[in-house]
This record gives sequence, structure tokens and C-alpha cells, in this order.
Amino acid sequence: MWPIKLLFVVLFLFVLISLFQALNIMRKDQTTVSMSQFIGRRLIYSSLLLILIILAMAFGLITPNPRPY
Repeated sequence: MWPIKLLFVVLFLFVLISLFQALNIMRKDQTTVSMSQFIGRRLIYSSLLLILIILAMAFGLITPNPRPY
């Protein structure tokens, strides 16, 4: 069970890293590297993470928290 959660954490870290890379490009106003590359990577990592979470819940690898009421 913990390897799938480790994969989720790694993908989430990739999302954060690409977000801060885009922020750094925007702040420095560099024209050599396009900011849309990092935003596109963030979109791909986020969608992959969401799909993996849905599949893991569907196959019973992870269980959501119970309802609070």
C-alpha cells in the first residue's frame, strides 16, 4: 500500500517543482525558455496524479476517508 502513496507524493512534488520553475521564469523574464513548457508539465503531472488516484480507489488500493456524519 505504501508504494502507491509514495508515487502520489513524488508526482505531487513534480507538480510543485514545475510550478515554481514557471514562477522563476516569470519573475526573471527570460526569453530562452518558455514558461508554457513548465505549465504544460504541471498540467500533465496533475492529470496523471488525478487519474492514478481514481484508479487506485477503483481497484481498492486506497480507501477514502469515511463520511464525517
